[in-house]
Amino acid sequence: MKDEIELRPSTPDDFAPIFRLLSTVFHEEIDGELRDLEGVVYELDRSLVADDAGLVAGHVQAFTRDLTVPGAVIPAAHVSGVGVLPTHRRRGLLTRMMNRQLHEIADAGREPVAVLWASEAAIYPRFGYGPAASRLVFNITNREVRLPAPPPEPSGRLRMGDPQELLPEIGKVYEQLRPGRVGWSSRDDNWWKWVLSDPKDHRDGATKRYAVVYEGSGGPTGYALWRVKNDWNAHGSAAEVQIREVAAADTETYRALWRFLLEVDLTRSVNWRLAAVDEPLLYLVDEPRRLAPGFSDALWLRVIDVPKALAARRYATDVDVVLEVTDPILTSNTGRWRLTGGPGGATCAATTDPADVALSVTDLGAVYLGGTSFGTLAAAGRVRQLTGNDPAIAFGWSRLPSATEVF
Repeated sequence: MKDEIELRPSTPDDFAPIFRLLSTVFHEEIDGELRDLEGVVYELDRSLVADDAGLVAGHVQAFTRDLTVPGAVIPAAHVSGVGVLPTHRRRGLLTRMMNRQLHEIADAGREPVAVLWASEAAIYPRFGYGPAASRLVFNITNREVRLPAPPPEPSGRLRMGDPQELLPEIGKVYEQLRPGRVGWSSRDDNWWKWVLSDPKDHRDGATKRYAVVYEGSGGPTGYALWRVKNDWNAHGSAAEVQIREVAAADTETYRALWRFLLEVDLTRSVNWRLAAVDEPLLYLVDEPRRLAPGFSDALWLRVIDVPKALAARRYATDVDVVLEVTDPILTSNTGRWRLTGGPGGATCAATTDPADVALSVTDLGAVYLGGTSFGTLAAAGRVRQLTGNDPAIAFGWSRLPSATEVF
């Protein structure tokens, strides 16, 4: 392919054309209000465009955030806004942009991993991203499920209000829980502004977003973000509760929040698209089939720096294993790496010792958060177990990874 289409960093003049491109690619109108809100978190110096004689024909960007991984919180490039105009497909632009971004992240040396949400699952394994965290989508018939009876004297109370007004309590709970919830991302003031944004034109006929906070004797211990989409049929009210987030520090808080969400007056269903695969609600209600859980992918992870990434996380049991990794894009990752560690920490260094396991950097990304097992990938023929030294248990964690937001 000729290089008449230039890849270059974005400039302030590219801001409007970038959002026109994203509106086209994702078939979603990004109007002035939403564009201004997205501009709050946009990082111009981490945005790359494909420039065809002044036309923004492609785009990719990254956000600077931290990510909770097993036993640690680490810097992670949060990749988003990936797209190419329909007129410029099949010309290698996506490959050029993604490869350049990966090299820039690696050269900067700050972020040992990158994560994204995949619009199409077939695309990103080509660039080393593996399916690291999955999710459940709940479509609950809320009048047909029951929770355990509440305690006769609950230790806390629920308070409902505007999310912006309750942000101090919501933010406190989120920061309390985030270090222990694998797959959760850091949120500074700008990211909270984006997460709580609620443009009226993007509610699809539903109400504004509400917040409910559970307050115990020592302060807030949980919250939920939700709205209601009204509907009526021949049987009467058929409104739907649409949940954005549920976060709870303990069982009593979790039960109280779900009792509230499942019992909103005049509603007949509850929808939540970002539930964890091991969501406790599955084991809390009397009729889990009425949750109608549907499985889908969530976070995809790309290991940028193999030794740094493997040394950054913790492991469920002691591990001493040699991994043979192949990486056709960031070739410094290709080789044999001895990982030694456990619950208290880890080291990883290049070695010439024989390998115990052989895998691609894509599959290393899939197992990194503990949401995909070595055994599953081996059964699929993607990982080769060369000796009896199996690291599968060590790479697991107490809870499966989950994601609270699409970025």
